Amino acid sequence: MEYENQTIDPTSLESWVINKCDQWRDHYEGNYKEKFDEYYRLWRGQWAAEDSMRNSERSRIISPALQQAVESAVAEVEEATFGRGKWFDIQDDIKDQQSADIMLLRNTLDEDFKFVSARKAIAECIINAAVFGTGMAEIVADEELEMTPASQPIMDGAMQAVGVMERNRTVFRIRPIMPQNFLIDPVATNIKESLGVAIDEYVPLHQVHMAQEAGIYRNDVEVSNAAVDVDLEPTQEYTLYTDDKVRLTKYYGLVPSDLFNENSDEGEDTDNNSEYVEAIIVIANGGILLKAENNPYMMKDRPVVAFPWDVVPGKFWGRGICEKGYNAQKALDTELRARIDALALTVHPMLAVDASRLPRGSKLEVRPGKAILTNGNPAEILQPFRFGNLDGNTFNQAASLQQMVQMATGAIDAAGIPGSINGDATAAGISMSLGAIIKRHKRTLINFQEAFLIPLVKKVACRYMQFDPDRYPAQDFKFVASSSLGIIAREYEVTQLVQLLQTMGQDSPMYPLLIQAIVENMNLSNREEIIASLQQATQPKPEVQQLQQQSMQVDMAQKQATVENIQAQTAEVVSRIQQNQVETELLPIDAETKRYSAVMKGMGQDPTTEEFNQRAKIAELVLKERDLETKEDIVEMQMRGQNGNEARTG
Repeated sequence: MEYENQTIDPTSLESWVINKCDQWRDHYEGNYKEKFDEYYRLWRGQWAAEDSMRNSERSRIISPALQQAVESAVAEVEEATFGRGKWFDIQDDIKDQQSADIMLLRNTLDEDFKFVSARKAIAECIINAAVFGTGMAEIVADEELEMTPASQPIMDGAMQAVGVMERNRTVFRIRPIMPQNFLIDPVATNIKESLGVAIDEYVPLHQVHMAQEAGIYRNDVEVSNAAVDVDLEPTQEYTLYTDDKVRLTKYYGLVPSDLFNENSDEGEDTDNNSEYVEAIIVIANGGILLKAENNPYMMKDRPVVAFPWDVVPGKFWGRGICEKGYNAQKALDTELRARIDALALTVHPMLAVDASRLPRGSKLEVRPGKAILTNGNPAEILQPFRFGNLDGNTFNQAASLQQMVQMATGAIDAAGIPGSINGDATAAGISMSLGAIIKRHKRTLINFQEAFLIPLVKKVACRYMQFDPDRYPAQDFKFVASSSLGIIAREYEVTQLVQLLQTMGQDSPMYPLLIQAIVENMNLSNREEIIASLQQATQPKPEVQQLQQQSMQVDMAQKQATVENIQAQTAEVVSRIQQNQVETELLPIDAETKRYSAVMKGMGQDPTTEEFNQRAKIAELVLKERDLETKEDIVEMQMRGQNGNEARTG
């Protein structure tokens, strides 16, 4: 927009910023504005003449299919982010074993987020991303007077005075930004790489005056009401409020150093070797410079975060739910409007009339109890007229188009799962369809976390460390998002866990773990209590644990005694075997000893060698003789046995 009524120095800092903003707005209005306005109307269900597909359309109905898709997808992301209560976490250095500082910082930051209603603001950014394709938010620093009920003793403690305590509290609010109020370098794909970003919007006049009184803005300039610009209004309303508002342009980014040094509020020149300087510029009504200062934040980052619902390669603006289902929604609206227009011709009665035979001045209309005057036979003058019946295929066509909206957006309600994602409604078909839907939601969720949620938490935490060091010690922390599964994904996971639970008995060690996992995925009011009870039930009682230890000790003692007994018996058997082996080895020696004793028997006390040899020979002969006798006896016994066998055979 050109500011015709403003007299601006073309070489000033504000003219440089406004010139950039005008170029960026021209790019936005030429490429995105009309589409975003139509997406907004389709989501709100607001009819506009330019949205009609046929010149003959009379009906203004807008199907709620796209509205349902947006709300379902947004609810899924919100549930996955905020459904468990804790939606972010902080990690410390792995070498730091003390976790008390981490817990304190996380609880303090969570308390401050609740104080400024951060969850509500983030949810609004998610809706903007689903409708327009990109969600944006500004981190606004503010100092708020906090009042808390308190009491203190008076009159030496005899009485208590009840009142309030006041203290100034530094807070950082999250303010969602509508697309028409956000300007960015057209060649940039993200905020960090851009030359700068600007927030161009209307604000109440009293806020600017109060900021001037507080010294936030320059108080040596006069700010008045701004001219009306319908392109900056947040919604398309029928009437516009034109009083007590100022057009405020806040620019975050790089500006030329020479222009900045001439208009800086700090009174110090920046580094002359740098062509650009990172600054914050605030301009009112397109030409009044209210603020120009270096980026005051210690991380030198811009207080704006944005994320696309779906990434469009090479573009900053993303692709949202409305863009995905736009064509199917337009076709569905056209089908419904054509059907309603046809109903007006087929349902309401019409008459073909011979006008020459009607009384002069009569008003012909059809209604119950109406008397129609004719000059002659009414059967010849009046005749009912019909265009025909309505085609019944329009019902099937509308249902198919509604399914196309769901197919394009990937959003579906749990109540319509069997009939919408799979006509047969089989368990396998529903499982496969739900898997595809869950993957699309997970993809969007990861994009939201990495591009918006984690940078937002990090920037807010760093600002608290800088401006409120007493509550936030400056340390290097890593922030992670603690999101979980959405409603549809959790119901799907519960079904899988229940099926797995049916395959094992209650005595299995995995049974209580699966029960706990099922309860964690349920949206119960007392879920934490049930989980604590399950964890306590799985832990053994001290008495039972002591009895189990005693039983184990007795069992071990019995087993050890049994082993010792078996070892003793084995040792005894081994000793007996060794004794038998020794005795077996000594038997020939004993026999030889007895033979020599028998030979020596009857000899004198001093036998000669010759006498000993004679006796030995005699003993050998006796042994040989006995051996021959034994062999003869064996042969004789064998012969007897053979003769007996022959006799029996014969």
